Amino acid sequence: MRFALETPRLSLRLRDHADAEWNLELLAEHDPPNVSFGVEEMRERLASQRVAAMSSGLGLLTVRRRADGAALGYCGLIVGRSTVDEPEIVYELLRRHHGHGYATEAARAVVSAAAETGRERVWATVRPWNAASLRVLDKVGFVRHHADVDGDGELVYLKRELS
Repeated sequence: MRFALETPRLSLRLRDHADAEWNLELLAEHDPPNVSFGVEEMRERLASQRVAAMSSGLGLLTVRRRADGAALGYCGLIVGRSTVDEPEIVYELLRRHHGHGYATEAARAVVSAAAETGRERVWATVRPWNAASLRVLDKVGFVRHHADVDGDGELVYLKRELS
């Protein structure tokens, strides 16, 4: 997958050490907050993820607003609960950037980049209570495949055929 994508409003680039602070802010927004480390450890994690992305061809991209360069969140492809050949799309935006269509725009760009690689499908997994993510996936053409239960409850699997 290409690690540099552009849309009319957004720029998506592979995350790097400069993204540490807003990534920590994003983790702090989780319920419960998921921050047990500082900026330096986050920089190390991002560097490690960047190396893995270069190796696998899958990775998380920082989503920035082109108008002002503000970091909005991330979107990208991971192995997740799937495979390298049929990766999982993931995205998360800082709460203050919800409701503007940014997640949908970024997800469309990532799905298009996945299609360029010759992949046949992309997967997504979402908790059924996450209506906003389910709406994004619906707008991008994902359809429900099945549901399963893990240690955190029900998990909905959706897929998007690319060919």
